[in-house]
Amino acid sequence: MAKSVKSSYIQPAAPASSAVVLGAPDLTRHPPRSPRTRLGGFVHFPRLIDKARAAVAGTNGDYHYDCPMDQHFWAFTGIKPAAFLQQVKAGKGDGELLAYVLVNLKPKRTGSEIMAWSAWYENRAPGAVDGREFFNGIHRKNAPARDDIVTWFDWLDLDDYVTFGGRP
Repeated sequence: MAKSVKSSYIQPAAPASSAVVLGAPDLTRHPPRSPRTRLGGFVHFPRLIDKARAAVAGTNGDYHYDCPMDQHFWAFTGIKPAAFLQQVKAGKGDGELLAYVLVNLKPKRTGSEIMAWSAWYENRAPGAVDGREFFNGIHRKNAPARDDIVTWFDWLDLDDYVTFGGRP
């Protein structure tokens, strides 16, 4: 007889060996969460968490914690990457990491400021010539016929998808 939804939720089955384990993601087997995924209104934050957890576990592959994309988050929040990594090493969950960020925001931010920053960041496109050349080189390699790859988030989602076997 099939388990009820309630009992499946209370006592979930053990994950299959191919399952994505978010507590210690293996970024050699699957990408981190999309930069568009939000936590507490912050875009990119769940992706940053995935990369931090993978770095701690030694399973970050080609993904880098505290990369230039992460540094936009640190600049907006005033959080130090090393201090945040200590929270990750302590085994904190997403909600606990969000609470840490909200308590340590410098300067303090309102919900509307977080939403505005997230909208800006989600729509950010390469500006400097070197950034555009890098962006265009990967775009050309991954999906030259696609004209919908405009922002860095578009680019990251496409690169993650193609890197793990997707066809553009």
